[in-house]
Amino acid sequence: MPFVSKKKSKDENTALTESNGSNSASSSPDKNPKNTKNVSNAPINSSQDDSSKPKLVFHCQLAHGSPTGLISGFSNVKELYCKIAECYDIQTNEILFCTLNTHKVDMNKLLGGQIGLDDFIFAHLKGTIKTVQIYKSEPALGLTITDNGAGYAFIKRIKEGSIIDKLSDQIKIGDHIEKINDKNLIGSRHFEVAKMLKDIPVGTTFTLKLVEPTREGFLNIGARNSKQQVQKSVGNGKQTMRMKSGKVEDRDEFVELAVAKINSLLETFMGIHDSDLAQTIWELGRNYTNPHEYLEAINQSEIADFGFSEDFIFDLWGAISDARDGRLRALGNSK
Repeated sequence: MPFVSKKKSKDENTALTESNGSNSASSSPDKNPKNTKNVSNAPINSSQDDSSKPKLVFHCQLAHGSPTGLISGFSNVKELYCKIAECYDIQTNEILFCTLNTHKVDMNKLLGGQIGLDDFIFAHLKGTIKTVQIYKSEPALGLTITDNGAGYAFIKRIKEGSIIDKLSDQIKIGDHIEKINDKNLIGSRHFEVAKMLKDIPVGTTFTLKLVEPTREGFLNIGARNSKQQVQKSVGNGKQTMRMKSGKVEDRDEFVELAVAKINSLLETFMGIHDSDLAQTIWELGRNYTNPHEYLEAINQSEIADFGFSEDFIFDLWGAISDARDGRLRALGNSK
């Protein structure tokens, strides 16, 4: 079926190209697809009228099935969602989250504050709404919470044998936590949601209102392309755009190892996963020479609002030191 053309606004220079084709998305992003909706908007940092700057264009699809769209002109997650919504003629709040290089509900591939120039974006839309009653029989529910950077918190991981794991027929990885009892959580950060869940007294029954991502159409995805083509088209992603600043940077293996280790500590101590926070923690401490200077720097920064204990800050310092001195790489190579 043909694409649906969007009307061109008077103050926006937007070009749309239309072509006929299947509405089934391919799990292999095709860099020159026949089914392409081309959305050309202002380049990143468009307030600076510099025609010499390259326009960054990213490929995207709706995860449950769609033609391929070309998206540009965004510098943060909320702007990206708006561009995807414009491309597919949907409401921005219909988008739950985006994954990189996979149409599956894989929270390890969740798009955060960074995106590689060769990454392919899959947007996951709202699906089934469900309400689940939970009896908190022990202090830990067994959840790791993450968020999409645009006001939605999600279940990233469920611990085996936990309270939530026993409700796996109702609660799934990728579900958006919209409400705890009557408390609306839209706009709350994941660490706030994690704290609310932790503060629920043992022996209490509470209700979660969850929104599951749309899953229909998955069986049709990938019918046209092989696994080898998927890997070939994704590329190596050696450059990364940090969306908060709009800057393009080379990927640093030390930084990636540090962020991964810090995220592991955040999950263990706080039940959250936040690559942006982990990146900030790394950048704050990478140039200090001892943990006491780092402790003082955290206490004087916006991170102080998290109320990290001194023991936890020293654990963070250990991860930063190991990454900076190459010990994390050595551990990785020895496995």
